[in-house]
Amino acid sequence: MTRTIPIALTIVVALSACGSSADTSASAEPTPTPTTASTNAPATTEASPTGETAPEVPQTLDFTARTIDGDTFTGASLAGKPTVFWFWAAWCPTCRGSAEAVAAVQQDNADRVNVVGVAGLGSGDDAMLRFAQDTGIQGFPQLADDAGEVWQRFEVVSQQYYVLLDSAGKVVHKGSFSDSDLRERVAELT
Repeated sequence: MTRTIPIALTIVVALSACGSSADTSASAEPTPTPTTASTNAPATTEASPTGETAPEVPQTLDFTARTIDGDTFTGASLAGKPTVFWFWAAWCPTCRGSAEAVAAVQQDNADRVNVVGVAGLGSGDDAMLRFAQDTGIQGFPQLADDAGEVWQRFEVVSQQYYVLLDSAGKVVHKGSFSDSDLRERVAELT
């Protein structure tokens, strides 16, 4: 079953246009996928080493993934700030063309908004690393998600796609946005 999901995602993407301009804004949280056991866990609050209470971790951010560098990434680290997930594929020319704009959005909003790239759709580890180096997007986390687990969590089926969460972890925008639309939507988050 787990091998058929990435294959099915690849087929869907192959049949769809690379980076369509459709906007499918959403105001509801995505439905958790049954393939990720942790999605049904309740939101949690943890105490920091200094004794302060960390922000509550919403269900949307209750996941763990691997970065393109091989490190472990926890969605819980994003809790308490608005977050932009940018879904890309190393072989996608539209993604390559938008990488500089996404990096600029991250740099301009680093103190107010989390930005996380999510690579996948058969990109392969080497191609993901080359894409990040070639496009200058190493300044923010890039997840290696060829298995499609994070893509499924946010119901993403095509590359060059964004999912924007407010500071409570609620999905407020989803879609393939132009660079200027992305900037406007990120400005609305802060």
